[in-house]
Amino acid sequence: MTHEALDLSRLRPRLPSPLREAEDERFSRRGVRLLLKRDDLIHPDLPGNKWRKLELNLRAAAGRTVLTFGGAYSNHLRATAAAGRLLGFPTIGVVRGDELAGRPLNPSLARCAADGMRLHFVDRATYRAKAEPEVLAAIVADASAAARGLLPTPPLPEPGQAPDPGRPTGVTSNAGQAGGAPRGGLSSAAGAAEFGPARQPSASPAFEERGPGRRPQAAEPQSVTAGNGGVGNLYVVPEGGSNALAVQGCVALGTELHGVADVVGVACGTGGTIAGLAAGLGPAQRAIGFPVLKGGFLGDEIRALQDAAFGTPAGDWTLDDRFHCGGYARTTPELEAFAADFEERHGLPVERLYVAKMLHGLTTLATEGAFPPGTTVAAVITGRPDAAQPGSAR
Repeated sequence: MTHEALDLSRLRPRLPSPLREAEDERFSRRGVRLLLKRDDLIHPDLPGNKWRKLELNLRAAAGRTVLTFGGAYSNHLRATAAAGRLLGFPTIGVVRGDELAGRPLNPSLARCAADGMRLHFVDRATYRAKAEPEVLAAIVADASAAARGLLPTPPLPEPGQAPDPGRPTGVTSNAGQAGGAPRGGLSSAAGAAEFGPARQPSASPAFEERGPGRRPQAAEPQSVTAGNGGVGNLYVVPEGGSNALAVQGCVALGTELHGVADVVGVACGTGGTIAGLAAGLGPAQRAIGFPVLKGGFLGDEIRALQDAAFGTPAGDWTLDDRFHCGGYARTTPELEAFAADFEERHGLPVERLYVAKMLHGLTTLATEGAFPPGTTVAAVITGRPDAAQPGSAR
């Protein structure tokens, strides 16, 4: 498939995404106006930041097999698999946790498989080291070899059906390899793989601030080649889809909000959305990110992403690390009560793992008096409740 043949307009994304006002006395009594930026309505299978982060990467992939990474309930894996089905290109998902290869697929991974994604499970130590060039090259080699039938892989199981205990079916795994290295060893390589520069997480304060930066020009994304050819050509997208192209794709989110909001709130996983959003906002606007993972590393990640995308800091952004509820995919009774109340007030189904934490953060800041009277706050709704996510069935 050629670059020209990959016509993303066939997906008919709803852009700009809808924007509507939400009357909420917790904001209005302090003279603050609340808007909801409905990125969850961009596309039924690639909602919100997933469309914005994938669009330029898919154009760069130009129909090649896309290999990417995620956990067992990764929204990014599901969006990539759906894009592959809709546009007709192959996908490979490298999943954290080789112990999952011998279990029935959960609803999220079953959906990936139903959309044609080849699932390749790696042990957690290898997954953590995936940014190291040799480890990444070995993962790519192993996964691409398996996907092309060079390793024995029986058909996919039906969703919920347990694989044969003697050999995972429909998936590949590096379980049982010496030292946790992917099967085939670090010296093997299969196919040419193009991917963006690796980013290492680093520590940052719980509440990170970034002052206004000059509006950047997009830098050309860097790429490297791993492998020595022979069995395929892969385009590698990092975990969560966050790389220089993803950040550039999210700039449009900021430009769509020019002149309509003073502050924009967004949930943060890997940092790509806020990195682009902040760059797209005007000089009098600022973004607040609400990390859904604990650890305080995201500030440095965002700076690295902006450097890769633009070669310079961009926009005015802050992080408030108080609302992750203990980490990714974790919620609390307080968050559940808040989300249910917000749904009742506004008729908006609230996704719990990202969106609820962001809305809770913005509402808390409003009640704390963080926004002066006359401020307009826009909340980016990046997703909707999904039965494939843990805790989403209600």
